[in-house]
Amino acid sequence: MTARWRQRLAQTLGLRLTLWYAAIFLASVTAVGLLSYWLLSAALERRDHELLQAKLAAYAARYEAGGVAAVSDAVSVEQASGSPDLVLIRLIGPGADLRFLSIPAAWNAFDLTPLGARGPGAGDDWQLLPSATTEARLEVVSHVLSDGAVIQVGRTTLGREGFLLEVRRLLGVIVALVLVAGLAGGAALTLSGLRPLRDLRDAVRYIARTGRLGARVETNASGDLVDELGRVFNEMSARIETLVDGMRGALDNVAHDLRTPVARLRARAESALAAGVEDDTARETLAACVEEADRAMALLSTLMDISEAETGTMRLSLTAVLVGEAVRDTLNLYEDIAEDAGIALRSEVSSDLVVRADRERLRQVLANLVDNALKYTPRGGSVVISAAREGQMIAIAVQDTGSGVAADDLPRIWDRLYRGRSQTDERGLGLGLSLVRAIVTAHGGTVNVASTPGRGSTFSVRLPAA
Repeated sequence: MTARWRQRLAQTLGLRLTLWYAAIFLASVTAVGLLSYWLLSAALERRDHELLQAKLAAYAARYEAGGVAAVSDAVSVEQASGSPDLVLIRLIGPGADLRFLSIPAAWNAFDLTPLGARGPGAGDDWQLLPSATTEARLEVVSHVLSDGAVIQVGRTTLGREGFLLEVRRLLGVIVALVLVAGLAGGAALTLSGLRPLRDLRDAVRYIARTGRLGARVETNASGDLVDELGRVFNEMSARIETLVDGMRGALDNVAHDLRTPVARLRARAESALAAGVEDDTARETLAACVEEADRAMALLSTLMDISEAETGTMRLSLTAVLVGEAVRDTLNLYEDIAEDAGIALRSEVSSDLVVRADRERLRQVLANLVDNALKYTPRGGSVVISAAREGQMIAIAVQDTGSGVAADDLPRIWDRLYRGRSQTDERGLGLGLSLVRAIVTAHGGTVNVASTPGRGSTFSVRLPAA
């Protein structure tokens, strides 16, 4: 197994749980099967030994009653009856002479020499004789009779070994079926058990992707740990959503309420300038008031636009807009600024790309991105606007060779009023990128940024194709 697959296996919780379940299930069934097999083997061996002991006792009784002739007659009757329980019968006299031997023809592969001619010292003696052709063995029990003769009765293990072989094959099939059932059952239980965690993951991913806190996970009354985690997440999300909505509402209300007094302040400053104030200091102060009032009005207007876009109340006049035309208007707007700054501003957009968007809002998005790129690109650099079709979307990219964005700032550059550490010496409201994301999201699109500090940034906007 390669390192890549080992890493993927370690990261896949569902697969690991399925394999653990199947392994435990298989180990349990295998242990039960091995125990059953051992008990069955022991029971069969005990049965064969009891049969040999019974045969030994019967033939010993016949010998005591009628001698060798009685034993021979009993063997002949048993063979004539076709009994399946064939056994080896061997009689050795007190002088170690062989008096009687009866062995099935199929057992001739067994060497009887190790049986010897002497009986056990006390009780019965058990011996195992191997076969020269098969793995079966011949089990022989010996007993000393009253006159000193020895009677030996034996039985092959071939039948028992054949039955156990079939049992082993059956156990192999059962283990294979159990493995398949364990994997299937483990997968089903894992999918069912991890469903709440997947729902929680999807909710968190939705919040991280869209910034909307309305995602919730389904919970039930089971009271288990996963269900409790879902309830806690829902409570936390609801509380955060309430706090964020409250802050946004307060900010929107403040922005709305401040527009009128700021507009009045600007109007009075303009009136004072128009009245012909002779003091240069007063005129400069009034001009600064007008400039700051314009700045405040722009900030308040942008905040209101962002709020409308995020709440879904922004009015959009969606039409088929040529991307090349919108880009050309943006270039015309900023070409003088770029020329004065010594920055090459150009477009690489084909004429056949069309998006479904609000024309003015699209120009606003492009203007913010180009203005941002020019602001942080040094003299001699370049800003390039490009576009390409990506499936059902049109991707518009603004690439610059500026200072780039620090890695710590990347996750927050879309936030309202956030300005990175590298931007503190640049004038700006800190709302341009927030407005871009809000407008693009309102159009059903997405925004993204890739940046390398010191080498530049690429801001990408994806909008639905017309």
